[in-house]
Amino acid sequence: MTLAIIGGTGLNQISELTLSGEQCLATPYGEPSAPYVIGELNGQRLIFLARHGNPHRLPPHKLNYRANIWGLKHLGATDIIGVAAVGGITEAMAPAQIAIPDQIIDYSYGREHTFFADALEHVTHIDFTEPYTPALRQRIIAAAQGLDFNLVETATYGCTQGPRLETIAEIRRLKRDGCDLVGMTGMPEAALARELGMAYANISVVANWAAGIVDGEITMAEIEKNLQIGMARALKLLQAVVAA
Repeated sequence: MTLAIIGGTGLNQISELTLSGEQCLATPYGEPSAPYVIGELNGQRLIFLARHGNPHRLPPHKLNYRANIWGLKHLGATDIIGVAAVGGITEAMAPAQIAIPDQIIDYSYGREHTFFADALEHVTHIDFTEPYTPALRQRIIAAAQGLDFNLVETATYGCTQGPRLETIAEIRRLKRDGCDLVGMTGMPEAALARELGMAYANISVVANWAAGIVDGEITMAEIEKNLQIGMARALKLLQAVVAA
């Protein structure tokens, strides 16, 4: 097994990674977000990709998801953990909370969302009943035992288009639909990994309460403060996963 980590907002690099090199790829789908960083973490081979580039410059709706995922497959990744900053909708999803979603609802649009689009011999469908690979999810949950924070083990992630944050009415709709979290990068990343036969799971780091959950505007200062705490927890969790 070769594990890949896709780092989102607040996780552009893993300083604890012992580097063995960087790989720039030209994929059939264009350029990935950044060079792939290859190294070892706790003695295990690891591939890291900064989802938004390094420095952070690519907005969610402009990411080349197909290139990112194809490149990981080409480099030998079998399992992917996507780390993402999200907004909290339901009571358990307070800022700095870590959640491991088990379901997703896709509200994004206009993204290149499949490898099965052109020059097909037949129409191809994938089963997406469980969008996050159960075995990889359980590995993450098990690794969290003994850490100095609790994580939420199930949640529904609502993927919006971005880059703007949502309105109060939109968050009310997501809550009625059953979403616990709102983010902008969960799809088509998860589906593309499934299309290429790779295990995929998500670590969601709550950066803020979603619009209207508490009074006041959402500020970048608030998001950055919560991400500093939450991403430190996510890094501890990733290290535990690799060590398990």
